[in-house]
Amino acid sequence: MLICLTASHKNADFDALEALSSADASALPSSFAAHPAVDGAVVISTCNRFEVYLDVDADEHEEAAGIAQGAAADALGFHRPETLQPLVDTRAAEHLFSVAAGLESVVIGEGEIAGQVRRALASAQEAGTTSAHLERLFQRASETQRSIKNRTGLGEAGRSIVRLALDLASARVDLTGARVLLVGTGRFAGVSLAELRRRGAEHIEVWSPSNRGEGFARSHAIGYVDPRDAALAAASADVIVTCTSSDQHVVDAALLRAGRERLAATHAFPGASADVHDASVCPIGHESPASCPVHSSTEDAEACPVEHGRAAQLVVDMGMPRNVDPDVATVPGVEVLDLETIRIHAPLEHLTATEDARDLVRKAARRFERGTAEHQVGSAIATLREHVEDALEAELARIGKRGTEAERKLAEQALRHFAGVVLHKPTVRARRLAAEGRHDELLSAIDALLGDDSAA
Repeated sequence: MLICLTASHKNADFDALEALSSADASALPSSFAAHPAVDGAVVISTCNRFEVYLDVDADEHEEAAGIAQGAAADALGFHRPETLQPLVDTRAAEHLFSVAAGLESVVIGEGEIAGQVRRALASAQEAGTTSAHLERLFQRASETQRSIKNRTGLGEAGRSIVRLALDLASARVDLTGARVLLVGTGRFAGVSLAELRRRGAEHIEVWSPSNRGEGFARSHAIGYVDPRDAALAAASADVIVTCTSSDQHVVDAALLRAGRERLAATHAFPGASADVHDASVCPIGHESPASCPVHSSTEDAEACPVEHGRAAQLVVDMGMPRNVDPDVATVPGVEVLDLETIRIHAPLEHLTATEDARDLVRKAARRFERGTAEHQVGSAIATLREHVEDALEAELARIGKRGTEAERKLAEQALRHFAGVVLHKPTVRARRLAAEGRHDELLSAIDALLGDDSAA
């Protein structure tokens, strides 16, 4: 029986997704497959989604869900397995087809998930944890995704997380003149850089907490930030874009405040000029000079280079787990745009394209269900044929010692013809039941007639 355990932005909170994403995705298929009732496992783990597809040895949906939840508890330990919602058989197939098509993404129609689904299957194949049922499921998911891409406008209607995040950033900050600090050097960083440039950003630097920034900067012709100057660069930036795979916060309030203190010492805060003489400005965003430690400790308070209370910086956090510590929101003048906020601001779905795509998904799921039913019915019919053929061979052996050779041949022909006639109607009927979704009736009947070991 097929079962999916799913947690996504639609049914789980951000903290739960963050906890699940911290599990070792490469080792999880083997961990799930280690359960004695699990015949196969594939795990999809992305920034907004954690899903496990299992082929389990169970006869009832409730039993399958119990097995899956037990396997999740064993494999995930403290990573909140109770968050995972179970979907069984056709619902699981339809869900995967929707996921692969981008219909369940934060941004409807985004294309990155299709590759992530394919890579999840490849990872399970490499680990040796797939089954024939799961292989067929994921192959149909990729076929459905390609069909939707070719036959609907869904891909054009949706945009990637990166593009949406930077659209929202552009509405807040003029990127053409902004100083941008890109934190991270992975695949998202490359996409982010391309999208920043497409929006006119020219003053871009990269800082890598994992010390890969110099090579990335050189290959992409942008500025490089030495890790020792990270605080200074972070405080100097108008926009910070984080997209690392680090499981630790790489930007926090202490980093920004330390950088602002360094800038205050030199009056080098973004936007500062030598002829600024306004006591209502402050390098660390205080709302009034009286509350500003820089003003109170600086002989020339009028030289403080940043407006009090202005939105000095935008921090765009596209990391999962979060790259930005929530305490950054306590730093005056900073606005944080994270994945949860991006989801809230996602544009309305392109209704026509979405409905066309969902219709194709439903049809594909029904075809998959019929194929699964026909496979199960085929096994049952094979068992029935084997039973009839065993009886036939026994009868042929019994009459093989009687009459002439010609009479024995005639008897064998007659018996084999009779066996074919007897099996014809059950075979046709079985295929019809499978097409109607009533294959369980046939399996139960054959099991009742021929014994517990006969039905799949």
